[in-house]
Amino acid sequence: MLPSTVLLPVSPRIRKAVGQHLLPWFASSQRDLPWRKNRTPYRVWIAELMLQQTRVATVTDYYRAWMKQFPSIRKLARASQDEVLKAWEGLGYYSRARNAHRAARILVQNHGGRFPRSLEKLQAVPGIGNYTAAAIASLAMGMDAAVLDGNVIRVLSRLYGYDKPCSSAMARRQLQSWASGHLLPGRAGDINEATMELGALICTPRSPRCGACPLRKACRAFSLGTPEVFPVKNATKPIPHREVGVALVVSRKGDFLITQRPESSMLGGLWEFPGGSRKPGESTPECVARELREELGLKVRVGPQFTMVRHAFSHFTISLYAHWARIERGRPICRASNAYAWVRWKNFSNYAFPRADQRIIEQLEDMVIPAF
Repeated sequence: MLPSTVLLPVSPRIRKAVGQHLLPWFASSQRDLPWRKNRTPYRVWIAELMLQQTRVATVTDYYRAWMKQFPSIRKLARASQDEVLKAWEGLGYYSRARNAHRAARILVQNHGGRFPRSLEKLQAVPGIGNYTAAAIASLAMGMDAAVLDGNVIRVLSRLYGYDKPCSSAMARRQLQSWASGHLLPGRAGDINEATMELGALICTPRSPRCGACPLRKACRAFSLGTPEVFPVKNATKPIPHREVGVALVVSRKGDFLITQRPESSMLGGLWEFPGGSRKPGESTPECVARELREELGLKVRVGPQFTMVRHAFSHFTISLYAHWARIERGRPICRASNAYAWVRWKNFSNYAFPRADQRIIEQLEDMVIPAF
């Protein structure tokens, strides 16, 4: 038995099938997607950032709008962070947008607005990780670099019947070794994209269409009759749930108080209604009053609940309770936020909000502010 640190070799049979069957399948079956046209390093970069953990159907309109607003690295670098976050609003994982903005400015300042022409230098640009660097290098620069995303991991784990959890560093090295071993010189971009497309259309997480798969005769999982067993995952832990109280503070002029999250925090740079997580034994109105006192130095009178929305993040879920509130004493002081603003409902569209706050805003259209 091989030691656990020894990489398993590439299967000649699978490698042959990739060249003989996967590439012809991709040539005839690939989807018509906007980022596959006029392919440049910048266009590949933005597409890959948007597609990480996001469905193609969701990304398509965002991508077109982004390229219209920021058609080049220099346009992106010149934009403000608020403009960038607003263009990204609704895609989630907002650190990707902040990192893209930061990387664009670095590329303009240090590389003349161009992407470095080596894999190592691409990986050295802040915000461009190993996967994204390999995608840019192979799809837009013709380099022999193998990508390893969720689709590729699923395809490879099934082809080889890999029976270890795929989240470990050792598993990633093994899968990366197989992905690199399947490349044909000069065809890395085609093989990378074909493998990702196979995972998206045929080798899906549930109910894979094995009968339509061009690699089924070389696939270990297909021969075992258990494709959905792969990739092997660690035991799942219960998803934490948080209850959050926020304040709809309205001025006498009808303006709403909003605050901007610190860039170093989750959802950094986005605007939100002020508030925070409820502590054990605390009522939601008590939570709202405490949070505004601690974070903004305000004494508020908390009124009735306006709405409650539920939202799921990648690692936890929330129930967001929105209460009307009025300031009884004090002026906002940013103790835990970047900035604050007083905004009319009709001007909310000028600010980038998390999805949960957007859902509150949608309900405010027909609001009647209660007396309390």
